[in-house]
Amino acid sequence: MPRTTTVDCPGCPPLRALTFDALGLIKVIEAPEKGGGVAKVVERWGDPDASKCVLAASMNDRKIDPLLAVARKNGVIEILNPLNGELSRTVSDVSNAGVRPEDDAIAGLHLFRRQRVELTPRSCTLLTCKTKGNASIKTVDLADTQGDSGAPKTWNVCGSGNILFSEVDGSESYALFGGKGVEVNMWDLENCTKIWTAKPPPADSLGIFTPTWFTSATFLSKDDHRKVVAGTNNHQVRLYDISAQRRPVVSIDFRETPIKAVAEDLDGHTVYIGNGSGDLASVDIRTGKLLGCFLGKCSGSIRSIARHPELPVIASCGLDSYLRIWDIGTRQLLSSVFLKQHLTKVVFDTNFTEEVKHVAADLAVHESQSIGEIETADETEKPAMKRKKSSSKEKEGIKKLKSKKRRKNQEHDIAAADDA
Repeated sequence: MPRTTTVDCPGCPPLRALTFDALGLIKVIEAPEKGGGVAKVVERWGDPDASKCVLAASMNDRKIDPLLAVARKNGVIEILNPLNGELSRTVSDVSNAGVRPEDDAIAGLHLFRRQRVELTPRSCTLLTCKTKGNASIKTVDLADTQGDSGAPKTWNVCGSGNILFSEVDGSESYALFGGKGVEVNMWDLENCTKIWTAKPPPADSLGIFTPTWFTSATFLSKDDHRKVVAGTNNHQVRLYDISAQRRPVVSIDFRETPIKAVAEDLDGHTVYIGNGSGDLASVDIRTGKLLGCFLGKCSGSIRSIARHPELPVIASCGLDSYLRIWDIGTRQLLSSVFLKQHLTKVVFDTNFTEEVKHVAADLAVHESQSIGEIETADETEKPAMKRKKSSSKEKEGIKKLKSKKRRKNQEHDIAAADDA
């Protein structure tokens, strides 16, 4: 029999996460304080449709007027309110009429947090990159739902190959691109110029070169764009320092399946990696030392890892349809939720305790007021109710009670006559 490990879930701290799946559904998962730390689905937005599969997502979880951008398989980008799922604007990213959206799908999406001076308060800026390498920065006016927001800034980030990911640094001035047949390269977003390109490792002792196939990448620190961590299809994790050299500074092998997701920690040297066989681990990228694997086996490929910016937890999801919350200190599973569909992305809402509860309370007050008004209206306009006909069993019970009363009365009369 296969070896199994039983892991108890002690519960996670109060948090809110949004997951995206292959059928285009967006599900809101919350772990309230009073629920014992058990995460559960509280909302589901959208209808299941394979053509609306979520390929990329980005959220600006500011305290006032937060926004959520979702890129779908049919080439449409939706801008939503992450508090209630209300659709604010839809943007079509289909450029060429002769190319189907599935053949040149959106590989990367970023919703800029930094507000430009010349933009209106009800506008946002999006960075998109497609599989063929067409990148664009466009401004979307949320107030004008039908008009065009102006010409986007477009350029091409690769001459051949397929782009599989894009990542923007903390200052939102630089972006990473890479993929199958495309080396990791960095671009200056202000001038749309390439400032660095990685160089493949040298051949091994047999003279064999490793084919270029990057699956994910991230900046090691949000404050420093010079250090980059990338995962490859041949189960390698590489650290690049663009100020030192073009080849990897550190390269480590992890298990035997492709690296599918990479996420950085807040300390600036720990990296979380997930592969195609469901293994999740943390690595000290400075020395290449494996710190440890997370307890509990995932059944499918891990496609997304998110680090909470305040709480010491990470979330992972993938093709086994589970969202899992982990403790980064003990690497223990805190909570897991089965979500039925193949998951593609997970993001945290950092303002859950401050904003979402107030919104939910306001909605509850409005709902209670409306329910009270409906009840009063029902009481004033309630028609006269007809008496319900008694059933045969009820009639038999009534007859028995009447017969018992008659017997008691007769016995009482006989006793009174005897006394007289």
